[in-house]
Formats: sequence, C-alpha cells, structure tokens
Amino acid sequence: MRSVGLLMTGCLFLLFRLNAQPIGVSQIRKNVPLDSIRLSDPFILADKKTNSYYMTGTGGMLWKSPDLKLWEGPYLVAQTDPNSWMGPKPMIWAAELHSFNNKYYYFATFTNRAVKIDTVGKNVIERRASHVLVSDKPDGPYVPMLDATYLPAAKPTLDGTFWVDKDGKPYMVYCYEWLQNNNGTIEKIELKPDLSGSLGPGKLLFRASDSPWSREKDSTGHDRPNKVTDGPFLFLTKTGRLGMLWTSWIYDIYTQGVAYSKSGTLDGPWIQEQEPISPPNFGHGMLFRRLDGKLLMAVHSHKSEKGRTVRIPHLFEADLSGDKLIVGKQYVP
Repeated sequence: MRSVGLLMTGCLFLLFRLNAQPIGVSQIRKNVPLDSIRLSDPFILADKKTNSYYMTGTGGMLWKSPDLKLWEGPYLVAQTDPNSWMGPKPMIWAAELHSFNNKYYYFATFTNRAVKIDTVGKNVIERRASHVLVSDKPDGPYVPMLDATYLPAAKPTLDGTFWVDKDGKPYMVYCYEWLQNNNGTIEKIELKPDLSGSLGPGKLLFRASDSPWSREKDSTGHDRPNKVTDGPFLFLTKTGRLGMLWTSWIYDIYTQGVAYSKSGTLDGPWIQEQEPISPPNFGHGMLFRRLDGKLLMAVHSHKSEKGRTVRIPHLFEADLSGDKLIVGKQYVP
C-alpha cells in the first residue's frame, strides 16, 4: 500500500461490504498473463494443500493460478463488518495471505474515509489501520475475528505483515505513516496466539531517515532523507540472518531496499544496506517459494503513463543461500 500523499494518484480502490457477493461469472477473467494484470503491492501465497498460487494486493481482490503463468480472477474475498471502525465501504490496501496453524490469515490495511483522525499541515488524515481477517481456505471468504482493533485509532498505520520471531511469538510488523509523524517508521506489535488481536503497545524498529539511499528535497530544495516507509516483508537467509525488504523513494523514483537485524530478532538493531536491492521503479516486494522450491520475489513496477500511475506485478529470481538476499534477473513463468 502506498502512502496517501505520494501514491494514491491513478489508483482505483475497490470497496467491500459485509457478506459481499462474488463477482459475476461474466466478470471473472481466465487465462490472464501476469503482465496483463494491473495490481499494486502483489503478494503471492504458494499453497501446497491446493497445489495452487493465490495473489492479492491493493484493492482487496484475489487471483488464482496453477502455474504462475495464467491467472483467473479477480474474486472478492474480504468480508468486513460495516458496524466496525472500518465503516461500510473501507478501502483495502496491500493485502497479504499467510498460512498459520491450519488457517489462512488476511493481513491488510483498511481505510474509512468518512472518519478524520488528525490534520497535520495540509494533510487531512483518515482513519486507517492494518488489520487481520481469517478463513479456513486460501481463497476465502476472509472474515473478522474477535478484536475490533489491532493498532491505535489515533495513528495511521499501514502495510502490516506477519512474522514469528525467535521467541516463538507471532507479530505484526507495520508502518506508522509519515503523514502524521513526518518521518515514517516501521514498528512491531505482538499478536495473540491465534492472531485474533494484539497484545501490548507497538515498538519502534527503525525510521525512514535511517536509510542511506532514500532521498528527497525539502521545501527550500535542500537534500534530505525521504520520509516514506512502505511495504515491510521479513525473511531469513540460509545462515539464519533476519532481513527486511522495505520501500521508499529516491526523489521521484520508487525504490526498494533491505535492512538486516544485528541480533537476528525483530528488536534489531536494524542495519540498512547502503544501496537499493531492486532496479529503479520496482518496489513493495515479498519473497515466496514456487511449489517446486524455487525462490522468487514479487514486486510491482511503478510508472506514469499519460498522467496515470500504472502498477503491474512482476517476478524476479532471488537467492537466500548465503548470508544476504541476492536479487537476480526478471523471471518469466
């Protein structure tokens, strides 16, 4: 999910109600190549139980594929409660699917545009937070659990992802948005054992300004670190090193970097790599293993065409066999 001030332009956000009905059969597309799908923040679950791939992202839709080559969709899978803080028509951003303890969990960011929680400068901040839904099947439907909220109502949070740390406890790792704090952060919060809610307060992992590679100009034209944190995703190398993909900007270029935890746990300290990990204008990445075990990275490309922002899912080869993540050439299924 992209930060509002920089990234909403050109996006079409799809809205859902409780007990949302599936898209009509005539609207489901079949045999669609990956590069023909327009989708921000792609996340792919390779599910061995069904021997299939499931792709989500911003918009709350789901695509299915047996082989990563051709896809079927989009399907409505998120069913939210209109009486919750999300309201009847929440935006759904950066959805992820995680298999855990024989259930499937839908980590996503929900925005209720009817509720304003703050105004900072010229930025009016809407009620927005990362949240978790649950299903017995990878293709849903995904429904609410017990807790009404996972993160503080007064803070705009986004791009929640899932990680079980060395202490054996589950966590959500998420961004606290720069629109309010003016220096975006990545934080963690402990989850209940069944992921039905959160426990205790969140904890800071690092700030956008810690990055040596992300840059922007201030109002006087002077160079400074970019303020955006976006799209965290955790991984382990073969040597047991804990890393995190995350995305920001180099001026007007969408860019993805990597940080590594010195302690091997979420508590860090997090050491930022000096250079980006992906080519320019690719970001919000995640790693998954193909059903045959080959490691791939899913990202979206980010470009402007005739005044519209176009985002397309792409795959790259990746390697975690050493002490750090190596991203290879683009992968064509």
